[in-house]
Amino acid sequence: MAAGFFAGVLLLCALSLPAAAPALSWINDRTDTNRWFVEVSGLGASALKELRQSNWTPAQWQRLLTVHAEQGDLIGDIGMPPMSGGYAVEANRVRFTPSFPLEPGLQYRASFYPDKLPGDGERGRFVTAAFKMPARSTVATTVVKEVYPTAEVLPENLLKFYVHFSAPMARGHIYDHIHLRDDTGKDVELPFLEIDEELWDPGMTRLTLFIDPGRIKRGVTPLEEIGPALEEGRRYSLMIASEWKDAAGAPLRRAFQRRFKVGPPDREAIDPAKWKVQPPKARTREALTIVFPEPIDHALAQRVIRVMDGADQTLAGQIMLADEERRWTFVPAQSWAEGRHAVSVQKTIEDLAGNNIGKAFEVDLFEGVQRRFTNATVKLPFEVR
Repeated sequence: MAAGFFAGVLLLCALSLPAAAPALSWINDRTDTNRWFVEVSGLGASALKELRQSNWTPAQWQRLLTVHAEQGDLIGDIGMPPMSGGYAVEANRVRFTPSFPLEPGLQYRASFYPDKLPGDGERGRFVTAAFKMPARSTVATTVVKEVYPTAEVLPENLLKFYVHFSAPMARGHIYDHIHLRDDTGKDVELPFLEIDEELWDPGMTRLTLFIDPGRIKRGVTPLEEIGPALEEGRRYSLMIASEWKDAAGAPLRRAFQRRFKVGPPDREAIDPAKWKVQPPKARTREALTIVFPEPIDHALAQRVIRVMDGADQTLAGQIMLADEERRWTFVPAQSWAEGRHAVSVQKTIEDLAGNNIGKAFEVDLFEGVQRRFTNATVKLPFEVR
């Protein structure tokens, strides 16, 4: 009798306790520190089941769980649209993933409204959680490490520059910070091929900057009306302003300038028969060296030239370029074995004017170029002794 009485009292007390509030958390993605989620935990099994089976629209989800960027005052926050993103029920929690990275320095607020849960289960209490992204550092640490080609004399029909930075850069408005200036101090008019899809490497540390091909090829309107971007015999400077922001929002530590002289145009196809291959000694890790008669495209020379052993297998090793990209070296990961080897070169390799193996960049009705190589690659055999 007494036991039944106390059990009833305990049950009555449990029923009279207020429902526990769901937990609302900001979670950082361990694989990507720039990515954040909002998670709601502590929901009942029935509510989670209903959510999994629901086919809610984004507007319905936003009435349950909404995330806003705060403006710093109550009036400014009223009527602010919620952030866009994806909703999902994962294990025993609800997750919101923003469509875009959070902005450094801004405060965000997530709000969960249990009265919008589907079904007739326990609702719980309203809960909210604020989160502020750390502000970006404004300390200037990023610099331009190098600009390729490094040759002092570049062809009049130069095709492109590669700009290397010491840290990731911010995308957008790059042409506001890059200038090509002639020897009178005047900016060259529209020298670059300005495209919306900027040509960055995945790490955002290397930018490929094309000279407008219309300023290179003869017989096309830009060259006829404006003239070439570069003129033989003159000197130029590639200028990069320090105001350019890196990915952390800080400006470059200092401006960059590369001076060069312009030589005659190069309209000859690449001929690997003119390359000098200098074999290493067997049972050493000496460098294999290739000497080119002219500078070669820096990025392509590291990607499309491979060293093959006697079984036609690619050897692992380190590639370097020197002497104004006229000298290519390969240091193997393992000692050289005696016997025949080969250098395999994709015919898409380019010189500074964009000429390929067997095909010049500029091919028109007046300059027919005969293809001397028809295979995708060209092999240059050498012997290791």
